[in-house]
This record gives sequence, C-alpha cells and structure tokens, in this order.
Amino acid sequence: MAIDKKFVDQLVKVTSKAALASSYLVGKKNKIAADKAAVDSMRSNLNNLDIQGEIVIGEGELDEAPMLYIGEKLGTSKGPGFDIAVDPLEGTNFAANNLPGALSVIAIAEKNNLFKAPETYMEKISTKVNEKNVIDLDFTVKENIYNLSDYLNKNPENLTACILNRPRHKKIIEELKKLKVNIKLITDGDVSGALLVTEEKYNVDIFLGIGGGPEGVLAATALDAFNCNFQGRFLFKTEEDQVRAKKMGINDLTKKYELNEIITGDSIFCATGITPSDLVAGIEIQGNDFVSETLVTHKSSGLKKVIKLKQNL
Repeated sequence: MAIDKKFVDQLVKVTSKAALASSYLVGKKNKIAADKAAVDSMRSNLNNLDIQGEIVIGEGELDEAPMLYIGEKLGTSKGPGFDIAVDPLEGTNFAANNLPGALSVIAIAEKNNLFKAPETYMEKISTKVNEKNVIDLDFTVKENIYNLSDYLNKNPENLTACILNRPRHKKIIEELKKLKVNIKLITDGDVSGALLVTEEKYNVDIFLGIGGGPEGVLAATALDAFNCNFQGRFLFKTEEDQVRAKKMGINDLTKKYELNEIITGDSIFCATGITPSDLVAGIEIQGNDFVSETLVTHKSSGLKKVIKLKQNL
C-alpha cells in the first residue's frame, strides 16, 4: 500500500523544525546541546501527528546523546502504523563547529517494512549502478573500481569515490590512490555521503567504507526511491553488540544485506539542512520567518526533489 502523500508535508515540517531548533546552537561548540534541541523538537512534533509510530532506528547510544530510543511510541495513536527511523542531528560536529553538512533526517515506512538496525557500525557501499555483479561488498576495491569503470565507460582516474576520512579507511584510501581514482573525503555525515551517488551533479560515482548502521538504513530508504544500489554488513565488535543484535532478531551476524532486505514497500525520507551541504542549503532566518531546504523522497509517488519552505518562527 502507498503512504498518503499528506505525510510528506507533515514530515518536512517535522525535520525543518528540528533543524531550526538545532540551528540556534550552530557554532556553540556543544554538540550534545545541539542534538538535544533537535531531538526534543522532533519528538514533540511527531507526537502531534495522527499516526501510530514506533522508532526502529534511534540515535544516541554511541554518542551518549539524548535519544529517540528504539521502541519509543510516537503520535496520537490514531491513524496508520509506521516504522520510523531518525537522526535528528546528522553531523553533530558540523553543527557544533559551524561547518557545512549538518542535517535533520527522518524516514518512515509501513509497519515491519524498515530494518531494525542496532546502534553499531556497518560496512557499506552505494552506487547508481543496479546491475548484478558490478559493485559488491565482497569484491576488492580494485574489482569494484575496474567493474565500475567498464560499466560507466570511464577510466578509473575519471571516477570519484566518497569515503569518511577515518584511520580505519587508510588501506581503502591508499588503494584508491593507486588506482588514480578521485577521492572526496568527508569528516562526518555518512547519510549525505551515501546519497551523493544519486545525481550526476554531485559528481560521486561510489560511496564506500565503514560508518553507522542506523545511518546506513536511513540512506538506503532514500537510495531505494532513487533506484540506486546499496549493500550493508553490520560489524559487531563486542559481545554486548552481538547479544543486542540477536535480541533484535539478527541471527546471522555476518550477513550482507541487499537494499530490498533493508527497506520494502513504500517509504518517505526527509533530510533538512541545518548548515549548508551538497544536498541542501542550511536554515536561514528572515525576520519573523525561517527558510529551510529539505531533500524529500516518496517512493510510490516518484517524488525525489528538494523542497524549499518558508515558515513562521
């Protein structure tokens, strides 16, 4: 079944108000306070919607931040039931230090259609290419780059790979350099990093590396609407992580998940800019109003666009 289009407008307002709340703390060097402002706003506004919502992707455990916790019920308890994934402030460091790329993000799907991901790391890869056996998590970096080069009819030096700038990616980055691939390093924000493969204007051919599992599920929701490719594999470093995963129903801890195993059916995804990014502009206050930009996808209606909205403060 399709999700009613009225929820698109409602969710854009939820993320734009969360982005506004966080924007007052941009550059204040306090990522916890900036995150809490976004969380409190998002919770309050979701509770005003006529939905039976449940958080299946929460945030906060890794960052010791305020949480919209997994299992939390939201909405008025009227209307349709939804699984909800949230990252009220994606890029807490960006907001704290007034750097580009901070977003407020939400995704919804019908009940039991959104993967319940634990708060752990995920190996992930995304591209625009949907053909089988071109790009795969099980391939080496070299295989993926050569396959992508052949498929796109480009030389490796004309490809661009996006990856988080982390010590754990040293070997991947060295391999990309050997292959003469252009590298776009990002310091945080791997939801937006994964989404840079969706449009040619971003000039990113592949996103890869290890980032947050919840962020992988959020990105997958939007990538599904763009008919892009995504694969993810959770990384459970501690016994505690493994126990938590099994409690959530994950029995094969080494499984490689395809996009259609992470999100099924209809979905809505919204990412509102707090500070400017490649995807969307940041919050702009104009007198008694504020202007926001939100990347929105609604799979069943084919909606994939940036919505600019002016609202009262």
